[in-house]
Amino acid sequence: MAPQPSWADWICDEDRLSVEITRGAVDLTGLAEGIPNTLEGTLPGDGVLLRWRDLELQLPRTNNAGAPSYTDGRWWWRVVDQSAPEFWERRGTVIRHQCELI
Repeated sequence: MAPQPSWADWICDEDRLSVEITRGAVDLTGLAEGIPNTLEGTLPGDGVLLRWRDLELQLPRTNNAGAPSYTDGRWWWRVVDQSAPEFWERRGTVIRHQCELI
């Protein structure tokens, strides 16, 4: 898998959404065995900064298997397919916002 870009823009529900990966405080120097689950150039402790509509969301990276995912329990972001990332909101039920790459 290729590393995720450090930023990208999508249109989600007809409004621009910008995504910036934020790096955590994990220091890999001196680790003989490395850190597991470092897919796509991200590490545990990293996050994303999402700007959408009048919201600015800072979501921490989960340690779920597979493509890196980010959530604060209410909002969810994951890019498995660049043309249609997962952007969900939990409000009693799950609202799936439709996104496409610009």
